[in-house]
Amino acid sequence: MRNTLADVVSAALRVLDEQGLEGCSMRRVAAALDVQPSALYHHVPDKQTLLARMADVIVGGVSAGGPPGAGPSDATAAARSMCLEMRRAMLAVRDGADVVATAAAFRLGSSAVEQRLAERVGADGARALLFYTFGQAQSTQTHLQAASFGALIGPEG
Repeated sequence: MRNTLADVVSAALRVLDEQGLEGCSMRRVAAALDVQPSALYHHVPDKQTLLARMADVIVGGVSAGGPPGAGPSDATAAARSMCLEMRRAMLAVRDGADVVATAAAFRLGSSAVEQRLAERVGADGARALLFYTFGQAQSTQTHLQAASFGALIGPEG
């Protein structure tokens, strides 16, 4: 059976869930599909492109947050709602914040969320909100992972 791009991305997300971002190699993704690593390059030219596709899936369900061109308070509420939805989506996937932040930082692929935010708060405002959201989600994921390994010391651990 021949794999599709969706199969490759799905396998990569499974490997991400099992191994974390550091363990999410092209070899492991290929092994999850029972193919040689070279077979993946039929669908993606490199790991960065695969990360971009994974990021698209992770935040794919984030809604537009209301109509573009709404009034200032509506635009602010829409942007806030989109950032909160994106945070939830990233936290739902192991190392999801790292994947999405990496794809955005290197401008891998196109970010529909960034485009929709830019319609509401401008391009610079959208980048600022995204990176604030990424940082907060990455910090939260790091804390949760440390807690799951018993690595926190003090009242929270």
